[in-house]
Amino acid sequence: ARAGLDHVPVIDLVEEAGLWAEQSATSPDPQALGLTTRNLAYIIYTSGSTGTPKGVMVEHKGVVNLGLATSFLFEIADRGRLFQFTSPSFDASIGDIVASLFGGASLHLSRSELAIEDLTHALSKGAITHLMVPPSVLRGLEVDKTNHLACLVMGGEAAKPGLIQEWSMGRNLFNVYGPTEATVTTTVKQYNSADEDLPNIPIGRPISNTRIYLLDAYRQPVPLGAVGEIYIGGVGVARGYLNRPEMTAERFVASPFVAGDRLYRTGDLARYLPDGNIEFLGRNDHQVKIRGFRIELGEIEARLAEHPGVREAVVVAREDQPGDKRLVAYAVPAGDLDKAEPALLRAWLGTHLPDYMVPAAYVLLDALPLTPNGKLDRGALPAPDGEAYSRQAYEAPQGEIEQALAAIWSELLGVERISRHDNFFELGGHSLLAVKLLARLRRLNLSTDVRTLFVTPVLAELAATLGSFSEVAVPP
Repeated sequence: ARAGLDHVPVIDLVEEAGLWAEQSATSPDPQALGLTTRNLAYIIYTSGSTGTPKGVMVEHKGVVNLGLATSFLFEIADRGRLFQFTSPSFDASIGDIVASLFGGASLHLSRSELAIEDLTHALSKGAITHLMVPPSVLRGLEVDKTNHLACLVMGGEAAKPGLIQEWSMGRNLFNVYGPTEATVTTTVKQYNSADEDLPNIPIGRPISNTRIYLLDAYRQPVPLGAVGEIYIGGVGVARGYLNRPEMTAERFVASPFVAGDRLYRTGDLARYLPDGNIEFLGRNDHQVKIRGFRIELGEIEARLAEHPGVREAVVVAREDQPGDKRLVAYAVPAGDLDKAEPALLRAWLGTHLPDYMVPAAYVLLDALPLTPNGKLDRGALPAPDGEAYSRQAYEAPQGEIEQALAAIWSELLGVERISRHDNFFELGGHSLLAVKLLARLRRLNLSTDVRTLFVTPVLAELAATLGSFSEVAVPP
């Protein structure tokens, strides 16, 4: 048995095949069994502002509507081949599964969560026709080697306008939007070359059986072009949060427009464009999306504040380098500075949170900056410097390979001086930057893979795996 799964029952389909064969081939009457479209389909957990994840209860009616709508919009049929890039622990995977089921297409699973490095090869080998990924993943793909893709769907985070020109040629390109609480996807926008000059990529219009309202603080519709909060109604709205009645009442509210309908209050801001499409403008709280993961900053702050060496903590998402948004933690130490150094804080959060929620940098402050009215001034928080990362005692890189590797790390990570004992991920590296690193290494005739990088992330150790090469050019 696999470690930690000893208590999970195992069903042997081969041994019990006789029992299955004795069952009727005719589907039972749902009404006779008491089944309705309101039955629970699944519970999936998302980040919570109090430090406790929220279990979202999604019903069958929402899942069925999702499958019917997306398989139609994305033209998924029996000859389609979908690649499931997203881990099953995230709700975007539900979209892949039901779209392929309802369209009759085959679903191709990623062998591991590190598949982004070999994604181009996997798509080509599987002759994949449909792919749904966060926009940031596209930076790791080679567009000229994906001609077999008939449909590309971007979702999970805000997309950049420059992607339209690069990825819309010769295929259908879509941008989708939707929170977990409204069953994965609620709006869809298909793009063409006429959309290339848009300042922001719209999220489109609602899918079938879905209603989108942009409301003000009094839950009244805002005028065309004015900014309002996105409220979602329709069959995709989830039942609520498992065992969280107060939070359910706060986020799932009665509709003032349709009797008996419930709306999910997203916390997202948007406005209607003259053509009826919706333009996404960001959050009205402190929830962010990074590399497709939805993250509640308050959850990280709550965990960090529990550290005995921290008196106050704030976490923000910064994009100091274009296209590389990363989490940065700011902490006011509770006494001894040695107890709040970045390496210790990173290790502390690593034992309480998944990797994608652990900040890359930790800035220690005497006090948090405040506005004249006494509120936290997030705009005054300083950018992290090299000391904000988990660093080892500096020792200069040795040999041409280590020097070349250090120069690439410095450019990609935005850290000036790299020690041969520094860890790629502790300096703010992640899977998308790993893809860029591998591409840069290949230009120098140095070859490795993401798995090796994850196993040996220390510069000197990684350099030793690259072998000996006669010509290695150190980047300027």
